[in-house]
Amino acid sequence: MNDITFVALSEVAEEDIIALMTNPEVGKQMPLLVGGFSKEACRAFLDAKKQMWEEHGYGPWAFLIDGEFAGWGGLQPEHGDADFALVLHPRFWGAGRRIFAKTRDLAFGEMGLESFTILFPPSRLNAKALTRIGFVKDGQLMIDSAEFVRYRLTKRDLA
Repeated sequence: MNDITFVALSEVAEEDIIALMTNPEVGKQMPLLVGGFSKEACRAFLDAKKQMWEEHGYGPWAFLIDGEFAGWGGLQPEHGDADFALVLHPRFWGAGRRIFAKTRDLAFGEMGLESFTILFPPSRLNAKALTRIGFVKDGQLMIDSAEFVRYRLTKRDLA
């Protein structure tokens, strides 16, 4: 896994996104992904992500690793914050730290953000990894009927 490229989600075939979002291992990590992920759901998903870019000037990307679709995520608006999302195909789970680092550098560099968040369901067991890279617990948040623990990373804490 060498080359990581961020591209528009619209550059990825819908079938590849559907395959990712219906992967059972991926589904276990996403409490908001309920009821399957049909072609119609994929189109609504893509429309919503495109709207984020239009309204806020940023949103999630598709990640290509050595030219192959590995997943999607990056920063997207969530409850007044830029929130980091990362959804990778299990074959690429080892690339998460490199994708995060590239996103962090964009957030605090080109985008000029002072902080961003990440939302973790309480059932996720690896939240300690977040604190090791500088995130601090910053409350809880309900989205739809799912509970999340919010963590925040600030630019000043990295300096």
